[in-house]
Amino acid sequence: MPEILVLYYSRGGSVARLARQIARGIGEVDGMAARLRTVPPVAATTQAAIAPVPEDGAPYVERRDLAECAGLLLGSPTRFGNMAAPLKHFIDGLGAEWASGTLVGKPAGVFTSTSTMHGGQESTLLSMLLPLLHHGCVIAGIPFTEPALNSTRTGGTPYGASHVAGLQDDPQPSDDEAVLARALGRRIARLAARLAP
Repeated sequence: MPEILVLYYSRGGSVARLARQIARGIGEVDGMAARLRTVPPVAATTQAAIAPVPEDGAPYVERRDLAECAGLLLGSPTRFGNMAAPLKHFIDGLGAEWASGTLVGKPAGVFTSTSTMHGGQESTLLSMLLPLLHHGCVIAGIPFTEPALNSTRTGGTPYGASHVAGLQDDPQPSDDEAVLARALGRRIARLAARLAP
């Protein structure tokens, strides 16, 4: 069964919960499944090696996940209007995949979470799309035919799914955020099914 890779970094849990909603949306498309993966954190301390498997949540991504996927969704919390360092570090190491065209022609989308409504959601989503364009992905967002995109008072943008955690850092997506995350998952899965050889 073709799988959509849902690859993310999550520190407070918000992005991980969005990833699970996206995976639900992927699963709603006949013949498609989600493969949840995360990236390890990065730190200035380089002497201690990170555990090869996370203590909980999704397993760490491997390069074969990129080769085997039929589509890709990238998620990251916002860090000053940009993706978090762990996801950027992973993407920066994909020179061999870029050179060999591993992701060329695969549909892709992005998702994020911020503490505030104006915390850089759209700039983060747009910055995450740039490397996907360089890799030759077919970029897709959320069209305004999704009713929740017009009515949401929390997260959700045409550039990708999003969540506003608020000053209390609530990781639970609102109803609209969850609906839009599932819609993005369905959209990428449907495109992958159409683009499959």
